[in-house]
Amino acid sequence: MDFQNGVVERLGTPQTLAAAADALAAARAAGVPVIHVRVGFRPGYPEVSPANQSFSAIATSGADLSEGGPATQVHADLAPADGETVVVKRRVSAFTGSDLEVVLRAQGVRTLVLGGIATSGVVLSTLREAADRDYRLVVLADACADADPEVHRVLTEKVFPRQAEVTTVARWTAAS
Repeated sequence: MDFQNGVVERLGTPQTLAAAADALAAARAAGVPVIHVRVGFRPGYPEVSPANQSFSAIATSGADLSEGGPATQVHADLAPADGETVVVKRRVSAFTGSDLEVVLRAQGVRTLVLGGIATSGVVLSTLREAADRDYRLVVLADACADADPEVHRVLTEKVFPRQAEVTTVARWTAAS
């Protein structure tokens, strides 16, 4: 989730991208449905309320986060393969302002394996919302990154295990 050019440039690490690429390859090899999630807005940001502190700052910064712009496209190292779904969201959670729930329901998906940038952003928000929707959850800790390594550690070691299995890409791949 949010492995898109503009986010990877600011918060991604080579290790996180490599782990995510390994997870992606393993999912494809095992026939696990892959859904890419990215954040993007219509030109002029009509979805962004001035009350939303995070997104209103982005909307007024001059950054181009239009859904067709280069900053919102999935990073080349994790590019969608033919037939893979790309969900565009309008908020931090992958569910809010997107059709993710419809896609998951249509495919009969009940378990989500999460990786993304940032651990304290899209991963946390999506995990919480998915748990409230009764999905079984797996978080690939090494396929997540955050601007603050201590926040990443606390979330993956103390917070996420209350609602999800937290593992590494290598352990998940070996178990799949």
